[in-house]
Amino acid sequence: MLQGFREVPRAVWLLSAGVFVNAVASFTFVFVFVYLTGPRGLGIPVAGLVTGIGGIGAVAGNFTGGWYGDRYGHRRVLLTASVLAGTALALLPLLPAAALYAVLPLAQYALGVVRSANSALVAVIVPTGVRRQAFAVVRCVSNGGFTLGAPLGGLIATGLSYDWLFVADGVGTLFFALWTARVVPARGAARTPADASAGGLDGVSDGSPDGSADEVSDGSPSGARSGARRGGIWPELRARPAVLVLLGAVLVVDIIYRQQYSTFPLFLADHGLATGAYGLIIALNGAVILVLELPAAVALRNRPPLRVVGLGLLFVGAGYAALLSGAGAGAVISMMVLLSLGEICYKTTAMAYVADQAPSHAVGRFQSLYAGVSVSGVVLGAPLGGALYSAAPGLLWPLCAALAGAAGGAVLWMSAKPARPAKPAGPAHGAAGGGGNGGKVGDGGNVGDGGAIGDGRDRETVGNGTRHEQRPAHEQRPAHETGSRPRPVAG
Repeated sequence: MLQGFREVPRAVWLLSAGVFVNAVASFTFVFVFVYLTGPRGLGIPVAGLVTGIGGIGAVAGNFTGGWYGDRYGHRRVLLTASVLAGTALALLPLLPAAALYAVLPLAQYALGVVRSANSALVAVIVPTGVRRQAFAVVRCVSNGGFTLGAPLGGLIATGLSYDWLFVADGVGTLFFALWTARVVPARGAARTPADASAGGLDGVSDGSPDGSADEVSDGSPSGARSGARRGGIWPELRARPAVLVLLGAVLVVDIIYRQQYSTFPLFLADHGLATGAYGLIIALNGAVILVLELPAAVALRNRPPLRVVGLGLLFVGAGYAALLSGAGAGAVISMMVLLSLGEICYKTTAMAYVADQAPSHAVGRFQSLYAGVSVSGVVLGAPLGGALYSAAPGLLWPLCAALAGAAGGAVLWMSAKPARPAKPAGPAHGAAGGGGNGGKVGDGGNVGDGGAIGDGRDRETVGNGTRHEQRPAHEQRPAHETGSRPRPVAG
């Protein structure tokens, strides 16, 4: 299995170490409602309002973080948002209750920006063809950190106080900013994706005087900003209908997937199962993901991505269909295993597919769109599922299974469609680009047969039309891909 991760850049492994530490300390979201109604003394409706606003802030941050990154640089945005979120969380216990209405949503918004900016940063430093493994590494360490963080947070809350939860979370987020600044330096030259696949993109300075250190640049007014202004995002999405279908399918399925955290425990309680049983079932989800996430990424890395995503969505639907037989041990275990397999199949693969399909000047915005739809269920899942469960409890699981099945079928249908030539989204993409701020060019070429395209770059297509682009080895990576212009190095 390790052989399949050999091409994952060193920068991703180092970044993942920071993600793990930050995830271990990210336990406030688990206890925030208890904190507001307990030590802070807010009523349940008021605490629900504050928590709800915070959830909206988190989703909004996911939707907008990549847009900032395309304009100002993904590394710069990641560092800024991490410092803002960490400071707000660490100071939260010192603030009056009235300030929580603004500060908590602000912190959640900044954390959402961090999530999407981190995804975009991974997307631009990892070559096409290795992104599934890279995103799987990040997801696996993040899930591992959360698994350890929840019980650790409980010990801190009971042994010290709830205030220390927010202080620890804030310190963990600030550490992530410092760690990222260290392992993803701002200065230096970035290799092209083709070079990265051949020799590895380390993303860290080794101190060599010949400039061989592989580093990721920071923000650029001339590169990232000019790329961000290069037309709207909608023409790019219209030129990639499979991406639109995938985003819509993930939005629907995320609302369904999140039912395991809202209506599913109510369903178990109505059938006489205790809270402890629910905790064990949720723990099964984490265990399956930790054991199978990385092996699955290697085993499926050469499979057509849309087929893998579609299969994952069908697994989610099958999981909820298992509950049609009741709340017996076999049904709920089958449900959780199928949900976990679905998550393993679709989440990492969909994230990598969106990154592969993104034009080079809009990697961040594409990642933000995926990040936003992939957490929309946090806000929409509980109210929609709760309303349906209250009105017609027997209808919830059949509807979840049917909608997830339809979403999976739509993605599989797009996978089965023959590839068609991609239409250029605007004049900016028809010009040959060799400079530091050029976007992906020549999109008007026939990508279905892997033929030569107007700008002379080799591009090949696999499976369902995913495009793999190889830049000449001498061509420098566009500045907006990493978020900055290369700066001169002394000597």
